Amino acid sequence: MVQPASQPIPEAAVRSGRLAAIRWWLIAVGLLVFAMVLLGGATRLTDSGLSITEWQPIMGAIPPLNEADWSDAFAKYRQIPEYQRVNAGMSLDEFKTIFWWEWSHRFMGRAIGVVFFVPFLGFWLSGWLSRGLTWRLAGILLLGALQGVMGWYMVMSGLVDRVDVSQYRLAAHLALAAVIFAALIWTVLRLGEGDRVNASSRAGNGLVVSAAALVGLIFLQIVAGAFVAGLDAGLVNNTWPLMDGRIIPTGLNAMAPWYINLFENALTVQFDHRIIAYLIVLWAILHYAAAAVKTGQGSVTWGAAVLAAAIVAQAISGIWTLLGAVPLERAMTHQAGAFVVFALVLIHLHTVLTQPS
Repeated sequence: MVQPASQPIPEAAVRSGRLAAIRWWLIAVGLLVFAMVLLGGATRLTDSGLSITEWQPIMGAIPPLNEADWSDAFAKYRQIPEYQRVNAGMSLDEFKTIFWWEWSHRFMGRAIGVVFFVPFLGFWLSGWLSRGLTWRLAGILLLGALQGVMGWYMVMSGLVDRVDVSQYRLAAHLALAAVIFAALIWTVLRLGEGDRVNASSRAGNGLVVSAAALVGLIFLQIVAGAFVAGLDAGLVNNTWPLMDGRIIPTGLNAMAPWYINLFENALTVQFDHRIIAYLIVLWAILHYAAAAVKTGQGSVTWGAAVLAAAIVAQAISGIWTLLGAVPLERAMTHQAGAFVVFALVLIHLHTVLTQPS
């Protein structure tokens, strides 16, 4: 009996399948970046970030394997100011605890690099990637490599004269992580769209401007949160809504020149983080109201409502973390919430851009 010839798979179905594979790969990488941010936050909160005093991109993936290796790593740690001024007398077992936090953070960074690079190379060699997508993914890969360098640049700041890392470099490190996270999300959202989204043609659309402003404000708040963490500013003034018994506390401009207070005065840094949070909450609520009036009960309004609710929840999380003097579990929840909100606002901006005018 003659078997019927198999029907060729339609080209559209092949393209759809390829895009789905690329999409799920990028989502997996995005989730790993999200986990990396949380692990980095835990490393900071447990004061573990300076436990590895060398940068070995390849060999550093291998942890100490015997007591001699551990003794060598511990001896190097004992030479830096953090041990001498803060952790003098620390036991080897205590050192191992902070070492594993930092090693895990670095190892995950290496793993993300492999998980991104190997499929990217395979998709490119297979001809699955358009020229534009290839360049976007290559850009993300370059940002990932830069992030590794930035991480070591940050650690270097705490190995000589300081007992912790520079808050400036910490903020740059977290900001770059947020940029990579956003680039992955936006690439996923744009897959298969071609040139359908044209933001320039919607410049006069108030909802686009409002949503884009929320993206900027939330990114700014993530960076401001890094300065709070870098200065341990959450460990003081653990009251709300007042600070030191006042709505506007004294000492906000204690340093000179005045702009140094924005980055080096723990009181000012925490105050600014609160003010930006209030502004974001108010903006999100007004944005939701504007979306409801302009678009009715469609996907834009629904997305604005979800975003506003998430932002309010994140603000409550921040207050809860502050009142408890930044316990690890609450701080981790707050940091996770920041990146969830960042993802939601990017998705919402894309929704606004792609809806018919």
